[in-house]
Amino acid sequence: MLAPKKNKFRRQQKGRMKGNAQRGNQLAFGSFGIKTLESKWITGRQIEAARIAVTRYMQRQGQIWIRIFPDKPITKKPAEVRMGKGKGSPEGFVAPVTPGRVIIEVEGVPFDIAKEALRLAAQKLPVVTKFIVRRDYDPTQNV
Repeated sequence: MLAPKKNKFRRQQKGRMKGNAQRGNQLAFGSFGIKTLESKWITGRQIEAARIAVTRYMQRQGQIWIRIFPDKPITKKPAEVRMGKGKGSPEGFVAPVTPGRVIIEVEGVPFDIAKEALRLAAQKLPVVTKFIVRRDYDPTQNV
């Protein structure tokens, strides 16, 4: 499961996710990708499930880039604990994503395989996504 090797601080404040993605909103590596259309926290487990879905469908052909990393610690207090007494202990890590952020990119497979693989990956994620294709992609050239 994805998690940072070390953090400067164990706990972090929630923060706000307003506006669209300012960085990571263009395809940088592959010819195909999925882009999020809403703001949400994506956990390391969800990212890993999406990665496995893509690699299984593509039968380990081509290449995959995961463009988000869960580096925000999330805390949780135990069940049936009274209010107060400080912040809970860290439970896991999430990647906050805003609309327009590219989550996964794929290269080296035909259009239809990439589209289906990324559709399967999108089912594993808690956000509504959109399939995107590189602007200069040439469908006539077979990979």
